[in-house]
Amino acid sequence: MSFTELGLSPELLRAVADRGYTEPTPVQREAIPHVLAGRDLLAAAQTGTGKTAAFVLPILQRLSVTPSAHESPGIRVLVLTPTRELAVQIEESVKTYGAHLPIRSAIVYGGVPMAPQIAALRRNPEIVVATPGRLLDHTWSGNLDYGAVEVCVLDEADRMLDMGFIDDIRQILSWLPTERQNLLFSATFSDQIRRLSAKLLRNPVSVQATPSNTATELVRQVVYLADRDAKPAALVRLIRSGEVRQALVFVRTKHGADKLASHLTRASIRTAAIHSNKAQLQREVALEDFKAGKVDVLVATEVAARGIDITALPHVVNYDMPSVPADYLHRIGRTGRAGIDGVAINLVSPEEMPQLVDIERLLGAPIPREPLPGGTVAAPRRSGPPADRHNRHSGSRPPGANRRGGGWNGLPGERRAEVSSGGRARSGD
Repeated sequence: MSFTELGLSPELLRAVADRGYTEPTPVQREAIPHVLAGRDLLAAAQTGTGKTAAFVLPILQRLSVTPSAHESPGIRVLVLTPTRELAVQIEESVKTYGAHLPIRSAIVYGGVPMAPQIAALRRNPEIVVATPGRLLDHTWSGNLDYGAVEVCVLDEADRMLDMGFIDDIRQILSWLPTERQNLLFSATFSDQIRRLSAKLLRNPVSVQATPSNTATELVRQVVYLADRDAKPAALVRLIRSGEVRQALVFVRTKHGADKLASHLTRASIRTAAIHSNKAQLQREVALEDFKAGKVDVLVATEVAARGIDITALPHVVNYDMPSVPADYLHRIGRTGRAGIDGVAINLVSPEEMPQLVDIERLLGAPIPREPLPGGTVAAPRRSGPPADRHNRHSGSRPPGANRRGGGWNGLPGERRAEVSSGGRARSGD
């Protein structure tokens, strides 16, 4: 099937051709006809499979051929998304695919002054892409009128609900006209999310372009076992060996992102970090430098990485394994896009084996283990105050109990796993 068979206008087909696309992806083939028909939609598709175009293209088609039912100009389409990075990506898609159409759009998100956004809203955009919090700010300030909204899109819907935006979303939906089309797009949908979405949608069509809880075949996944404190050296070795080139590296905390970025920079690896404590301009500069190849490694927290869209990103590295298995699919979906192969590398410490087991249970298959190039990486020695010779083991705790640092900190009865040069875990005392 080609895009021409989907009934898109010549202007949209021209914009699609400008991007070099000739055939729609599975989610686009499945979703676009239903959106054009005005149906509510619950669409599950992996990140990187073209789900943004799956709603942007038919929405632009609708706006270009159907006049507004309201005499006064107003917002006709509202797109809600969890992060500013994803909001930027979506609005860029609106501008790209709408390049040959006279359709105005605006974007609103937090972390930047409201004044330029207010000016954009006063130009009567037909499409507004927004994060929930900043949209509420504008609404309470009287900068928005929802009376003409025809379509409401919740992108990364599961993420918005998981992040606690459900009350904000319900408040926003209560302001919209009752008669509207609702579209929910996301990479994953748990049973809980489906139950919640069932309350928001009316007789929806469900589209699942790929099997639930699966990773795209374009992404090769691999596990390297490494002690927690050996991970920085392991990542440096992977980069220097050529196993990792340009990479998006996921960490759990903002402090961890800055710490790892500093370590890689000291190792003469061009690195930048993005997280919510970074100013918006800093995040934008870091992302643009990464896209332009001025930075080889971008270290990011889960939320900050949402919306990062780099077509040919070769590697994703899970430096810290996600605690929620479904987040693994979101993370590795940053690579293996647009028909281009990618690699998802997982640095797994003994403490993270339970997370790995949960992820493999979600995938329904084990992730291959491989040895680190050059063999085992040793954790750095930690210096500390000398022990008291006369009272070395005083107190109720045995030596090393509950120690934090490079030591094994697993469950009682578990034995520490180390990595031999052959890449297999072996037990140690």
